[in-house]
Amino acid sequence: MVRVGMVSYWHVHAPDYTRQLQESGRCQFVGVYDEIPQRGKEWAQKLQVPYYEDLDALLAREDLDAVVVDAPTSRHEEIMTKAARAGKHIFTEKVLCATLEEARRTVNAIREAGVAFVISFPHRTMPANLFVKEVVDSGRIGTPTYMRMRNAHNGTVGGWLPPHFYDARETCGGAMIDLGAHPMYLTGWILGTPATMASTFTQMANKGVEDNAVSVMTYRNGAIAVAETGFMTPASPSYLEVQGTEGTVLVQGLDQSVWLRERGSEAFVRVENLPAPGRSAMEQFLDAVERGEPVTFGLEDALQLSTLMDAAYRSHAQGRTVEL
Repeated sequence: MVRVGMVSYWHVHAPDYTRQLQESGRCQFVGVYDEIPQRGKEWAQKLQVPYYEDLDALLAREDLDAVVVDAPTSRHEEIMTKAARAGKHIFTEKVLCATLEEARRTVNAIREAGVAFVISFPHRTMPANLFVKEVVDSGRIGTPTYMRMRNAHNGTVGGWLPPHFYDARETCGGAMIDLGAHPMYLTGWILGTPATMASTFTQMANKGVEDNAVSVMTYRNGAIAVAETGFMTPASPSYLEVQGTEGTVLVQGLDQSVWLRERGSEAFVRVENLPAPGRSAMEQFLDAVERGEPVTFGLEDALQLSTLMDAAYRSHAQGRTVEL
């Protein structure tokens, strides 16, 4: 049984992680910390555990094994460094940190402490995306030349994102750093870390952070990848494509159907036999803490995502293409 402390309910995914832990039957909650006392007390009451206004007091508990970090992005380095030094295992919402410098320091602290670490990359567990990765790695479409992923929702036009998601001091960004993390980490996973990054971010709702965003990455061999995201789209199915010198693989449409035209074929074929879903980040985390099993989404993956985000926001701020 993993004894868990919930470290903030700032992020909109925190209630879902709570549910996952409850449904796992492998967790015992021992406390809640939140930078907003009222919110923290409400969740502590729901979980029937103490509320801690002082993070250090929660981390000092000897019966605390692990923390789930859903705090403001701006506080990730501080919180995870403290947790690691207290010997607590760490599960976190993406991104690890907004800047590469912060991310490197955080990774070093976690490595030095030797605690388990998992970051939530749910799109890397999806059967369609696992199939795309297999196709690219096996060379069935030749050398990748172009990749594009669009992942957007109606959080702003639909009015359901909480107000603090527009506070750049806490979020360190808008649509790209939050929802855009999915196309970013998929790009890094499938094609690797690019050589350059060029971003265009806009604010259609004028709430203080970007709500419409595109980042374009180039690779040393000439390949291009595009990450698209936004909070302004009421009807936008996710879209993923990878073009190669000898074929194409697509995940598209309302049904997220998968299509492949591979080397030697003259037509697209709809793919029905997909891989099984991968282990969720929370399953990986519990397995790592309880049994010492290896994780799929670990420190190197987290550092790569922060590397990409750091470059994306530097490009936007400087109005130019930047090198990684």
